[in-house]
Formats: sequence, structure tokens, C-alpha cells
Amino acid sequence: MAQKKKPVVVVTRRLPDVIETRMMELFDTRLNVDDRPMSQQELIEAAKTADVLVPTVVDRIDSGVLSQAGPNLRLIASFGTGVDHIDIKTARQRGITVTNTPGVLTEDTADMTVALILAVARRLVEGERMVRAGEWGGWSPTHMLGHRLWGKRLGIIGMGRIGQAVARRARGFGLSVHYHNRRRVHEDIETELEATYWDSLDQMLARMDIISVNCPHTPATFHLLNARRLKLLQPHCMIVNTSRGEVIDENAMARMIEKGELAGAGLDVFEHEPAVNPKLLKLNNVVLIPHMGSATIEGRIAMGEKVIINVKTFVDGHTPPDRVLETMF
Repeated sequence: MAQKKKPVVVVTRRLPDVIETRMMELFDTRLNVDDRPMSQQELIEAAKTADVLVPTVVDRIDSGVLSQAGPNLRLIASFGTGVDHIDIKTARQRGITVTNTPGVLTEDTADMTVALILAVARRLVEGERMVRAGEWGGWSPTHMLGHRLWGKRLGIIGMGRIGQAVARRARGFGLSVHYHNRRRVHEDIETELEATYWDSLDQMLARMDIISVNCPHTPATFHLLNARRLKLLQPHCMIVNTSRGEVIDENAMARMIEKGELAGAGLDVFEHEPAVNPKLLKLNNVVLIPHMGSATIEGRIAMGEKVIINVKTFVDGHTPPDRVLETMF
């Protein structure tokens, strides 16, 4: 009996070796050996030839790409949780299923969120730079004073999986947990996390010591923290963002930090990444890291395994477990 033809799967970036090897075994896989970001034209060519496209969160799969997709493209199995880089509506109209990799990045991203909170509050990066530059003259009672976390109020924007994981960690540091979400979470979760719900984001912002952005980027959350809302924050408040840079008006935030109207920020994501706002680069009380919130070996392998399951399930004629619906966003 003739073997069923393997689907053509185009992968846009290098993935962990174990994942690429398994994909080569299962599918007719085209790998990006150079790990160079594909141009829009290269993405279009991939969409023309693939049965399955496996992009990452930095590959913009917009209507320009999808409108030229070949007739065989029926699945976009994205390597990542966010899907704001994919035109979900156009994909649906063209009969293309979209999947993502939710859940497996929760703990890693929550760890990084707390790391950034600590780094900003305790001025860790400033101190590390000082030691490396040979500028440390020894201990003194008033040198490099930061802020204690215990007893402070943490306001979480977006109480999904990651927001809840951040809240669990925050309790261990003695932080009082507050949150704003599209929908109030179940009372059992609120009780477990000792979390206070705010229906009004504005009211929550005005009362917090730390803000953690953990909501996805959607049309509704673009510049959710705009200049007006940022002005509601108290001058001692600091912002941490491990979600998407577009959620914050970066220019407005940078201006306020520069003027001393905000205490600082810890940013893993940027509005126009990989470009970083030059104003932020000049500020010592801003910790900048290169979108590495989910960058653990365990996390990346788990993401790849989810991609494989989604592709294999779809190819076998079933609904993939991580199908993204337009109504979800």
C-alpha cells in the first residue's frame, strides 16, 4: 500500500534541535537553517508552497501574505502564544486554521515578570554596571537605595494564566495583589490569590505601587496605557511589561520616567521591537531585556511539541487542540 504523502511544512526560524528532528521525521519539513528573519516576500513564497506554515511571533502574516497563499495552505501553526502577528480574520475567510501554543510559557514568563520587578525596585542592573565599571567605592548606609517589595500594592493588567502565576509569586514577596481584567475571575481564584478586582482600570492605576502588564495585544488593548492613563500613576509607581510593547504608549512612558513622574520600568517587550526607543536607552532606572520572558530550554521545547501535536492532529483530519478562534480576540 502506498504511503500517504507527507504535508509540506515550512518553518520560518530555527527551533530546538529535538523539535526540528521530530518534524523532519513526521513531515516534509523545510527548515530555516540560517535562522535569519524572513522578508515579506519570503513569507509569501512560503505561503505559496506550504501545506502548513509554522511562523513565530515576529513573522507578520498579514493580508498581504495570506492573499497570495497557495491553495494547499490550510494550517498556520504558530510557534508562540500571541497571535497579533497573524490576520486571523483573513485566514478564516480563506479557510486557513490558525493554532498557537498556550499554557507552556506561563511559569517562565511569570518568573521573568517577578525578576524585572525585583531588578527595578532594588536597582540591580544599575549596581551591576557600577561594579563592572570599577566605580564602586565600597558599602555605605545611603548608597544605591532601592525599595522594599513587602507591603506594596501590585496591579496586574490581565488576569489570565500568566497574570495568575505572577499573583501567586507576588504573594510570596508580601505584595498585595490587585487586578483588572476583561472579566472577573472565579471567586475561588480570587480567594486563593487574595486578589482585589477593579472593574475600573483608571481607579486601580491611581492606587498601585507596581503595575504588571500581562494582557495580550489586541485592537482593544493597543495603547491601553496611554498618556492619560499613565498620568494617573503615582510618581513612586513602576511599570513592568512582559506581554506586548504595543499595550503601552512608549513615548509617553519614557517622558514621564525622564521627568521623575514615574519611578522606573522593567521591559521585556517594546512597541517597535527589535528597535528600542532611544529615550529608554538613556534612563538608568529602566531595565531593558530582549524579549526573553519565555526563553527557557524547557519552554521552547514544550512550545515545539505543541506545534507538532497541532500539525499532526490537523493532518490526521481532526480539530487541533490549540485552534485560535477570531472571537477569542
